[in-house]
Amino acid sequence: MTRTYKSTKIACFAGFVVQAIINNFLPLLFIIFNTRYHLNYEQLGRLLFINFFVQLIVDALTPMVVKRIGYRGAAIACHGLAAGGLCLLGILPMLFPNHLYTCVVISIIIYAAGSGIIEVCISPIVEMLPGDKKGADMAFSHSFYCWGQAFTVLISTLLIYILGQDMWQLIPIIWAVIPLVNMFNFMRVPIVEQPDDPVSKTAKTLFKNRDFWIFAIIMICAGASEITMAEWASIFTQQALGVSKTTGDLLGPCAFAVCMGSGRVIFGLLDGKFNPKKALIINNIFCVICYVGVAVCSIEWLSLVACALCGFTVSLSWPGTYSMAARHFPTGGTLMFSVLALCGDLGCSIGPWTMGIVANNTTLETGFLVCAIFPAAMVIAAPFLRKEKC
Repeated sequence: MTRTYKSTKIACFAGFVVQAIINNFLPLLFIIFNTRYHLNYEQLGRLLFINFFVQLIVDALTPMVVKRIGYRGAAIACHGLAAGGLCLLGILPMLFPNHLYTCVVISIIIYAAGSGIIEVCISPIVEMLPGDKKGADMAFSHSFYCWGQAFTVLISTLLIYILGQDMWQLIPIIWAVIPLVNMFNFMRVPIVEQPDDPVSKTAKTLFKNRDFWIFAIIMICAGASEITMAEWASIFTQQALGVSKTTGDLLGPCAFAVCMGSGRVIFGLLDGKFNPKKALIINNIFCVICYVGVAVCSIEWLSLVACALCGFTVSLSWPGTYSMAARHFPTGGTLMFSVLALCGDLGCSIGPWTMGIVANNTTLETGFLVCAIFPAAMVIAAPFLRKEKC
């Protein structure tokens, strides 16, 4: 069977689904870890920090990996690590039940390494495919992260309901099938490998440019704004609002993911018909409102609505920043995507852990109020971006 670039796009879309599984499955277990294993909010937030801090380190190393083994080799490796880490998340706690936290951390380190490579290599694979709708392709591809997130929540919630909370270890083993299958996809699809560029010249061009550092700040805040709400929504809806786990997962992280995915599809369809910088500013003004609404609203259903709509408000931040940066720096290549991904993962580390620390010492609501600073910072930083160069 002849495989086309459409097959490559499908494999990339599946890659974002794998990343969504890695980043969003574990928080669905937080209520189990908190009530059955007595892990506090700071410990849970630390697990999220470890996940994204490992991804941050891998982001920095991936350009060297890609240079040595190419995009195809990197894509195959990251899916193998993702499958292995998910399997260990199920197996190790069964083998060493008295060392749950250590087992989870070991598993996180392995699958987070896979997610870090996915973040750096999949976006440029999409960017280098033939076509003139780069912004739309980027938005659509990143929307599959959102659909993967919703899919993860729905299927995991169903499996926990069917298997029971005592059998949670089986679920990550089931999820490992998806990265394993996609690993074989990347062995066969056509990939456009980036020609060798002098990294030192690219680095000099990027790091001496003021706009690049503004993009870096925006990416830090984008990662923090998105992941903090996405990964704390489940436990917030259950403990602060008092709804059941099934209801909390569906009305919290699942609704958030659907709204975020819808936003990315809409922005993809409207590519070229709006000013991305203005849209980024407006979206994040509403994101601040959503964070504050979740924190201070005493009406349960309004808090749930604010949580869900927050997904739409953050939908443009990550792929939109990638797309704008690619137009500002058309020769940025793997190095640019790597540094931006590193900044995004730094935000993904800082945001949820900050939320955990604040919530552990005060309340979950106060944690969300403090974390409203991240979308607010994007509103302040974005106007300083100069006009695109191409």
